[in-house]
Amino acid sequence: MTEYLDFKKARCRDCYKCLRECPVKAIDVKDHQAKIIQDRCILCGRCTYICPQNAKKVHSEQEEVKKILTEGGRVIATVAPSFVSSFLVQDFSVFRLALGKLGFTYAEETAVGANAVVKEYKKLLESGQFSNFITSACPAVCRMIQLYYPKALKYLAPVDSPMIAHAKILRSQYPDAKIIFIGPCIAKKREAAESGLIDGVLTFEDLGEMFAEKNIVLNEITQLHMDGDSECANLAKYFPIRRGIIKSFDEYPEGYEYLAVDGTEHCASVLANIDSLSGVFIEMNSCMDGCVDGPCSLIKKGSSIRATADVRKYVRKEIDEHSSVSCKTYNIDFATNYPRLRNKSIPATDAQIEEILRRTGKFTPEDELNCGACGYSTCREKAWAVLNGYADIEICLPFMRDRAESMSYEVIQNSPNGIVVLDQDMHIIDINSKAKEILGVMETNVKGKNASDYFNPSDFVIALNEKRNIEQSHVLVERTKAYVDLTITVMNNNVLFGTMKDVTKEVNYNEKLSSMKLETLATTDEVIKKQMRVAQEIASLLGETTAETKVALLKLKKTLQQEEKGDE
Repeated sequence: MTEYLDFKKARCRDCYKCLRECPVKAIDVKDHQAKIIQDRCILCGRCTYICPQNAKKVHSEQEEVKKILTEGGRVIATVAPSFVSSFLVQDFSVFRLALGKLGFTYAEETAVGANAVVKEYKKLLESGQFSNFITSACPAVCRMIQLYYPKALKYLAPVDSPMIAHAKILRSQYPDAKIIFIGPCIAKKREAAESGLIDGVLTFEDLGEMFAEKNIVLNEITQLHMDGDSECANLAKYFPIRRGIIKSFDEYPEGYEYLAVDGTEHCASVLANIDSLSGVFIEMNSCMDGCVDGPCSLIKKGSSIRATADVRKYVRKEIDEHSSVSCKTYNIDFATNYPRLRNKSIPATDAQIEEILRRTGKFTPEDELNCGACGYSTCREKAWAVLNGYADIEICLPFMRDRAESMSYEVIQNSPNGIVVLDQDMHIIDINSKAKEILGVMETNVKGKNASDYFNPSDFVIALNEKRNIEQSHVLVERTKAYVDLTITVMNNNVLFGTMKDVTKEVNYNEKLSSMKLETLATTDEVIKKQMRVAQEIASLLGETTAETKVALLKLKKTLQQEEKGDE
């Protein structure tokens, strides 16, 4: 299946805004990433408008069209009438010349086909066979009816869209031509591919890039002018604005109230209650304010009023320059059939829904908050999405918050270290059992109370005032005589997170070890002194004995010497 629209993976993560805005919940959120469910998507492009990261990725056919343009042969562009507001051009001949510079043989406004469609609408309305009548010009609305509101199919006009009608007209005139549609709509891509009549689709964004590549500046060819293609004014050029289809009638068939509904949400509301209406002609557009505000238009956000004014001015100029509004008719069959379509989603039983709800802690109707944070309107819709594999069960924000808070509580309470959290006013936000033990806090609940009532928070005050983390070793807690290694982290919103590692045993052991060392040193000193005294005494005794021996030996030597002389 061709992916006409998807999201850039790198830029889309844990947002759910597109899912909240999607009228048919065609967004698959798995592994924190949004992705289009192709067989559910109506290609309204709503998700591309509201994505805060501009993560849209619309399939471009630029390369395919460029190839067609270089192959030779007749290539005709059918241009949606909203070109007036996106390119700020009030003369189609200028636009035709600009397209010629890109290689197009010929260009014509899709409004030619829109005019033929209006004539078909008029015939059907005059036949009286429709109790209500829904226009078929918007392919996103048609797809929504086919997929999600089959009861409204009987009211949907069995008439081609202006793009298909114009392609049929061009085919009848130029059988061998290649036809390229140019407009602001993503849904036209799928409609064109399925029709077999269109050879390629360029969005206005694509065309703007192609003009830039070729240095084509529309303002530089505004002086050039060609005669109009017809002697009559084509009121169907009103099509791209709100009530544009209604304004395209030269006269209204009787028996109907002519109303316009814009925006997929409004369209869905009307379609859901269509059988309660009678005698209503409903012009439906998936885009607010009509096609001028299409997902691939070039107007700035919030500029749809200016865009509407541009189109109205363009058509008034058309009317002023022509004497008639009765344009050419064609001997072509513009009838079509919009069959019921089905997607691959499976319905869910109450038992399946409730089993999934229980997995997110929802056991009673009161537990179903229906907050919409996950993107789905109700908890049961989200459970259906989980069953179909369109969503992870964890995207329930209240469930994940409760689980995170529970896990955080367990981590804090079971930490071997003392943990205390203070606000900027030194009030206790949280404290665990170990911290109470270290600080000697006996009360059960001290949250919200002043920290100074239980310990000296001076280090916390310093950390807050100086906006820096603090680490202190062997801090004495006066109340319990415990020693802690204190770490204070300054967090967001001036919250102070303190961790206390109890090192009392280590400090006491070190003190005992130090005392033992001192005692050992003192004992060693005494032993050394005593050994010195003994050594000195021994040395003294040895000295006296040596002297006496010396005297005795000298006397003996002298005596022997005298005896030797006597013998001579």
